Amino acid sequence: MDLLSPGLGASQRHLLDQLKRRGAATLAELERASGLARESVRDHLRSLAALGLVEREEVRRAGPGRPPLLFRLSARGESLFPRREGELLGELAAFLLAEGGEESLARFFAARAAARRGPLLARVAGLSGPERVREVARILDEEGFLAEVEELPGGEGRCRLRLCHCPLAELVRVSRLPCRAELALVAELLGEPAHREEFMPEGAPCCTYQVQGAA
Repeated sequence: MDLLSPGLGASQRHLLDQLKRRGAATLAELERASGLARESVRDHLRSLAALGLVEREEVRRAGPGRPPLLFRLSARGESLFPRREGELLGELAAFLLAEGGEESLARFFAARAAARRGPLLARVAGLSGPERVREVARILDEEGFLAEVEELPGGEGRCRLRLCHCPLAELVRVSRLPCRAELALVAELLGEPAHREEFMPEGAPCCTYQVQGAA
């Protein structure tokens, strides 16, 4: 979903825009800014909250009366607005490579993987077989890879791990270093090598790995 998604009406988009511009706003402030009736604003905010796009909090104050509610964008709501970090990082990586910085870039990705290794290994400790593969998929899904697991016929814990989205696509267009570092970490989490069957940078719709799942 993005701000122009057909699932969002014009009034809802306007309210999200106002919250982005203001940081936070009360119901009364949104009513004035939108020109909508208060009950309409309230209904739209309920819908946006149900979609996980808006959060609310009570503002504590001294004195009698009900504390006012403040509405603000959630992290998911913030993500609807255009971002260019990926494009900028791709340009930065291309610059470093052109300047002879491939070794430094490789060390960065290795250090990034090393910093994540401990907490992630703790999540798979004591797990084996398909259960371990599914936990690795959950980890990758949380990091934006849209991971899923398919158990293969024949038993013995054989699985196919599919990554249906690459959150590092702008970087990968410039260098495969992120792929190497990520694959090394995934293999460590699985406890065994993962045989790559499909690769998005080579035109496949997903990055697909077959794993024995017996670790």
